[in-house]
Amino acid sequence: MNQGTRKEMLGRLAEAVRSVTVAHPTRVAIDGPPAAGKTTLADELAVVLRTQGRDVIRATIDDFLFPRAQRYPRGEYSAEGCYFDTHDYNALNRVLLDPLGPGGDRRFRHAVYDHTADTALSPPVTTAPADAVLVFDGVFLMRPELIDRWDLRIFVSTALEKTVDRAVIRERQAPSRAEVERRWRERYIPSQQFYFATVRPTDRVDIIVHNDVPQQPAWETRTH
Repeated sequence: MNQGTRKEMLGRLAEAVRSVTVAHPTRVAIDGPPAAGKTTLADELAVVLRTQGRDVIRATIDDFLFPRAQRYPRGEYSAEGCYFDTHDYNALNRVLLDPLGPGGDRRFRHAVYDHTADTALSPPVTTAPADAVLVFDGVFLMRPELIDRWDLRIFVSTALEKTVDRAVIRERQAPSRAEVERRWRERYIPSQQFYFATVRPTDRVDIIVHNDVPQQPAWETRTH
């Protein structure tokens, strides 16, 4: 276990990205519970990599949701629904992860869905350089549909109870704190507990970032 500053941790992650040797773009997964700090970490890592001269593709699982009308067949607060019915993994593999992977043509789209407008997206197809880096954040990224698509796997670990407090702060526009807490305690936290029990994501990743105190992170490299 290593502990240090945010800058030191980001330097270690950038070093891990540089150590990946593949003949196609490097696909980096940043997994973790909601409100663990995945998006912030992914954005920061992208900045570091760009300053090192890498061409970075930033993408997120939130842009690969099913339309709202399809996401809640088990109910809006269903933990099983959160895990099984929320994300379009076939589209994610088809338009992004497989084109950037072994044998892919590097012609990709970074999104298929606009979360704010609840509409499908079809952005222009872009061709990635062979030495590009995809920095992709989201929940459930170590699940069977995706596990083999990543060249570097990072997990942002935070106590689940702490994510509730962060969510309340983050979702200030929500109708009430009670609504945010209900969504976390009935849907998001139980879905993560199910994910941990069935997939054991931290056993599958290369690096775990302990993010309870973001400015004083700890990190560990896992061996498989």
